Amino acid sequence: MLHSKSFVRTTRGGAVKKVVREHYLRDDIYCGSPSCTVCDTKNARLSSSAPKVLVVDTNVVLNQIDLLENPAIEDVVVLSVVLEEVKNKNLSVYNRLRALCSSSARKFFVFSNEFHKDTYVKAMVGESPNDRNDRAIRVATQWYQNHLGGSTQVLLITNDKENKRKASEEGLSAETVETYVKSLSRPELLDLVVLPTNGDVAMEEAEDLRPSKRQVIYAEHKPMSEITSGLHRGIYHQGKLRINRYNPFEAYVGSESIGDEIVIHGRVNMNRAFDGDVVAVELLPQDQWQDVKSLSIAEDEDEEEEDVHLVPNSADDAPRNTTSDGAGGSTGSVSCRPSGRVVGIIKRNWHSYCGSLEPKPLPAGGGGIAHALFVSKDRRIPKIRIQTRQLGNLLDKRIIVTVHSWDRMSRYPFGHYVRTIGAVGDRDTESEVVLIENDINSGPFSTQVLACLPPLPWTLSPEDLANPNRQDLRHVRVFSVDPPGCKDIDDALHCTALPSGNYEVGVHIADVTNFVHPGTPLDEEAARRGTSVYLVERRIDMLPKPLTEDVCSLKSDVERLAFSVIWEMTSEAEIISTRYTKSVIKSCAAMSYVEAQARMDDSRLVDPLTQDLRNLNTLAKIMRLRRIERGALTLASAEVKFQLDTETHDPLDIGMYQIREANQMIEEFMLAANVSVAEKILKHFPLCSLLRRHPVPTKEMLEPLLRTAAAVGLDLDISSSKALADSLDRAVGDDPYFNKLIRILATRCMTQAVYFCSGDLTPPEFLHYGLAAPLYTHFTSPIRRFADVIVHRLLGAALGICKLPPIFQDRAQLTSITDNLNYRHRNAQMASRASVELHTLIYFKNQPTDTEARILKIRSNGFIVFVPKFGIEGPVFLMKKGETGSEWVVDEAHQRVTKAGSKICFTILQTIRIHLEVVEIQPNRKKLQLTLM
Repeated sequence: MLHSKSFVRTTRGGAVKKVVREHYLRDDIYCGSPSCTVCDTKNARLSSSAPKVLVVDTNVVLNQIDLLENPAIEDVVVLSVVLEEVKNKNLSVYNRLRALCSSSARKFFVFSNEFHKDTYVKAMVGESPNDRNDRAIRVATQWYQNHLGGSTQVLLITNDKENKRKASEEGLSAETVETYVKSLSRPELLDLVVLPTNGDVAMEEAEDLRPSKRQVIYAEHKPMSEITSGLHRGIYHQGKLRINRYNPFEAYVGSESIGDEIVIHGRVNMNRAFDGDVVAVELLPQDQWQDVKSLSIAEDEDEEEEDVHLVPNSADDAPRNTTSDGAGGSTGSVSCRPSGRVVGIIKRNWHSYCGSLEPKPLPAGGGGIAHALFVSKDRRIPKIRIQTRQLGNLLDKRIIVTVHSWDRMSRYPFGHYVRTIGAVGDRDTESEVVLIENDINSGPFSTQVLACLPPLPWTLSPEDLANPNRQDLRHVRVFSVDPPGCKDIDDALHCTALPSGNYEVGVHIADVTNFVHPGTPLDEEAARRGTSVYLVERRIDMLPKPLTEDVCSLKSDVERLAFSVIWEMTSEAEIISTRYTKSVIKSCAAMSYVEAQARMDDSRLVDPLTQDLRNLNTLAKIMRLRRIERGALTLASAEVKFQLDTETHDPLDIGMYQIREANQMIEEFMLAANVSVAEKILKHFPLCSLLRRHPVPTKEMLEPLLRTAAAVGLDLDISSSKALADSLDRAVGDDPYFNKLIRILATRCMTQAVYFCSGDLTPPEFLHYGLAAPLYTHFTSPIRRFADVIVHRLLGAALGICKLPPIFQDRAQLTSITDNLNYRHRNAQMASRASVELHTLIYFKNQPTDTEARILKIRSNGFIVFVPKFGIEGPVFLMKKGETGSEWVVDEAHQRVTKAGSKICFTILQTIRIHLEVVEIQPNRKKLQLTLM
């Protein structure tokens, strides 16, 4: 059956054009019930003996997705009209709903009511789209009721008063979310129910928590029409709100329209915006702008009191394009920061938050609704008010809470309980919190994904050896060098001396794309995960372990498939020729960095493998020196290494990670392989190559480094990466650790390296500043990074080995993939750091320690220090909490703080003695406290 509708539209040229759209209606769309006697039940998703089938409306899906995801809610029909409406209103909820509908473990069925001849409805004259969609939902519910007969009750779930009333008048069974959940006799599910508002049916047990004299705390958000107009006229400024992780009452909004960061002071000026929200900001009068001289370290505050202190910015929180890290240069002049207030929310960043409930007495009698304040582990998130029937069970637990509204007359946002993670302080619980906070999927791989794996145990087949595109390199002396205990070995090398005096050097990378094919469930899951995540005590894999640790891993003494980049190099590491080939290798040794270094250092060893290592190391040193001469930066970071108990996984020891020549040798050849592959794929695919860039840092970003350098008598040249690299090399003194501290500070001023699609930018923007490389990509770690999988496919297509998947023709989809890769890569980094912080707390919990620290930043009430022995950074206070006065005098220009009337003085990079101890100043928020000795 064909239904047509026509309308006219005006073209750009001014002509009027009639548009006719055809809508095909069918009568063979099935209901999804396996007990149906009319429909084909082959693809049925509902239960065979379901007493009730639920039809949910759009608002129920949008507001109650946490409830729908609970396994207690089953046999749900999702209408196509609802699916489309949810997609248009909230893409995140839409993706969660699609996951429910596609999961083989859940009984959710999508019914295409908009294409069934008996359920499609035309809009009536004067009927709004919302009313038409509600009518379509009721018509489809009626069809299900007639279609399934009396054997199954069909129940419309809606919180919309008018929709529920009309459903009842039409003879349909309709209930509110709360009424239905109560009928399940599962009281704990009521905590998942979001309180309806406005025109929705009132929740029976809802209690108004606000004062009877309703007081307006926050300004009303401007409507989008006014925001759009204000942005266009330059009255408002748009940007993403970033709240300082050390002070929840200070935030920054990066604004392109004024070319600076706008500081937002206090929750009232933040006006109910959350960290990550895209907001519209209005500048305050200039006499209210913040003076940078007032910068101090914020202590743990009771968030009931907005006792606003400004705090130093961490590497991640440091505002860009600003000189907020102290005075504006060595002159000691004081500058003001543009300050503003949020007038509207353009895009919300609400998601699930991990934390615990604020301790409070249990209500008398128990069992009823209790009101509680949820405190997120992330200090940037305000307390969230929830209602729960499980207060007694939740007070000592880490739980997940979701925000659903924030009234302008309420100090705190409203949310609801989602689920319990575990006991507060338990290591496994706190590790799970790290994963949830960083949106990392640590769940098992689905049966569909595992079905894509090759039969195990996997061995090389005759077809692999007969493949003309794959070279047999099993006779070559290939070996790998990795961290100790590494099981997912993606890379191996060989170095063969040639009669000419040159060397053949090969980098062999696990051929992951031989097993991960485009468009398969395995490929799609890897694309979603983006990267493997390395925590202190475990690894969260991007691909299933049979692939990462066996089939693809380049273990010693077994034949494996690889993708190889092979150069002929002179003894001066000049590349004469490069070739790329799929290959078969058989590694002769899988060494750790320590083992490889020991071999190279032991003059008694002259075996071929050791000689290969020494030759590679000689070439790597030349390559590294040449790279540095081009302007590559040698930066430093505080990488921490833990020694764990093999049974409990608790940390036994902690220290800085040691970098050896062997590490640098491997790094050099991996960099070279990545550069060679970048050149190859870009030559063949100039518009759709996946590359990696490192944007040039602005002078404003490097200002904190320049200020610190000037304070200790250094003159850093930042005119180019080469100039900065040379300046850092000259930054030496009597203190052997001084240069590393300067390099750590330089690292923190850098931009983040990112993936991008070559067609989205111009060639000058391709530059990788830190490596001084005009072109760069990631090719060498496909076992743990999906970016490398994409690059392997590009290289295979460039060599004519395989066809380029269709996705590479879709620029928008490619850009979406790179955005996800950057998001996942960043989250993996944050999770790794959070895991280090967690295990640091565990280590110091029962062993307070005295040690040396270096002052990194001077503040009016203390300083930020770095502890070299443990790789820890934190604040040291010169005054006790609540103390005021000018006992300590700060010299912004020379970066020092002096005690009035004495010779006691602390300067930047000075060595001090501190005491480290774990304390719990606020309930369920342990922290490592650093105290000056």
